[in-house]
Amino acid sequence: MVVEIDLDGLLALERAVWQALVDGDATADGALLAADFVGVYPTGVEAREGHVEQLADGPTVATFTLAQPRLVPVAERAALLVYLATYVRVGATEPESMYVSSLWCHRGDRWVNTFSQDTPVGHTRVV
Repeated sequence: MVVEIDLDGLLALERAVWQALVDGDATADGALLAADFVGVYPTGVEAREGHVEQLADGPTVATFTLAQPRLVPVAERAALLVYLATYVRVGATEPESMYVSSLWCHRGDRWVNTFSQDTPVGHTRVV
């Protein structure tokens, strides 16, 4: 079966992950992440459980926007979504920005996020 990889579809799924953070919806968040999900963040490496558990006390993000999206197909059933996220954490007033790369894989009959890495904007470039 040929699986269509399109920017709009994967961006909608990525927005759903962010919306789960706004809504404090751990069930929706977990449903979008693969069982073997790995996230690499400035604070460390997290499995799926850690990503979902951050919502135990409710929403973590108040608002967000995703900009400059790019889709990089990496296999017949996998694509890397790269974009700039600007968001305000719950209880904060100042926005933060980071570059995000999320690997989405088509497993079974649906797309799931298998990997995500966040790089805060403003860090020194490593060469």
